[in-house]
Amino acid sequence: MNSTLLTSLPTHRRPKALSKASVDAFREPAYDCQEQTEAMKLVVYVPGVDASGVEIEGRGADLTVTAKKAKFVRVNFTSLHLENVQRDYRLRLRLGSGFDYAAMEAEIANGVLTITLPKRTSNRHPVRLPRAA
Repeated sequence: MNSTLLTSLPTHRRPKALSKASVDAFREPAYDCQEQTEAMKLVVYVPGVDASGVEIEGRGADLTVTAKKAKFVRVNFTSLHLENVQRDYRLRLRLGSGFDYAAMEAEIANGVLTITLPKRTSNRHPVRLPRAA
């Protein structure tokens, strides 16, 4: 199995304002979330996308995955009505603030993007009770 590790975008990066045309250029991919003890595993199905076309951004409570296909123009493009098939993918999820986006890991293989989001550890210290004498 051939897989590629991906790095995420810095969380402080601001996306440009999206026009109606640019929003229509994307479609939402199929995905699956699996809650684990110390992390959440997100599997996103993005056929036709390789590692160079994937951007992952976590900001606040939101995770945005953008996956762009390699573009090529076919001679019979209009006759095949491939407009929807060639659209890129964008997935926006509100996951909450309980995840450590800086420590996320991602890999892609055969059009399946797997993202592992570790849960934040609590900054609280355990309460210690005094020993009985």
